[in-house]
Amino acid sequence: MNIYVIMKRTFDTEEKIQIENGIVNEDGAEFIINPYDEYAIEEAIKLKEKHGGEVTLVTVGDEDAEKQIRTGLAMGADKAVLIEDEDVENGDQYSTQELLAAYFKDKEVDIILGGNIAVDGGSGQVGPRLAEKLGFNHVTSIVKLEIEGSTAFIERDVEGDQEIIEVQLPLLVTAQQGLNEPRYPSLPGIMKAKKKPLETLDLDDLDLEEEDVEGKTKTVDRYLPPEKATGRILEGELDSQVSELVSLLKNEAKVI
Repeated sequence: MNIYVIMKRTFDTEEKIQIENGIVNEDGAEFIINPYDEYAIEEAIKLKEKHGGEVTLVTVGDEDAEKQIRTGLAMGADKAVLIEDEDVENGDQYSTQELLAAYFKDKEVDIILGGNIAVDGGSGQVGPRLAEKLGFNHVTSIVKLEIEGSTAFIERDVEGDQEIIEVQLPLLVTAQQGLNEPRYPSLPGIMKAKKKPLETLDLDDLDLEEEDVEGKTKTVDRYLPPEKATGRILEGELDSQVSELVSLLKNEAKVI
């Protein structure tokens, strides 16, 4: 099988976000593989172990993503591709989808896996956008996957319930928590990952111009939520407390 995983480098979920002049400050921040993409990588490796074939990681980003790519290779992927987006103006989900589509247009693909969402942007758009662009069937939020021949049998999460789907390859799926338990890279895997192929591509390699992948959205502002205010304890008779509470909710909190 020709198995691909679209993977993203994201902030560590334990990292404290700092914003300066509307821009997220990345100085000294720790980065990881997007946690939902780890489920996709694990499932891709399991498919290879069962059906044979090759697992290729595909990442859109800059050279700093190599560390996370090597981690994915250490988990068991066979090779990787880094599509550099440094020349992309105001890159967004549209930009990422266009870069990925240009890469996949001449590839023989059985299945593409990705995370249900990225923990930074949280849009969940790239996978479905890419599938539509390629003309592939796609299923999101999957929690179980079995492939027999050219048919996939999928269970997906739908607001706490499950939906069972039968769909034909080629296929793109996005992984939800519960699909599997991602493995930790072993020491031999880490050593092997250093020698596994990592191809780097840019816009010229994909026959794209900067205007082809320029972002379609505009960020007006970016800010952190307000700090939680100190709580107040109301005192006095019950009727007096109720009156004061209503006044506070109306005049200070402005929620009624």
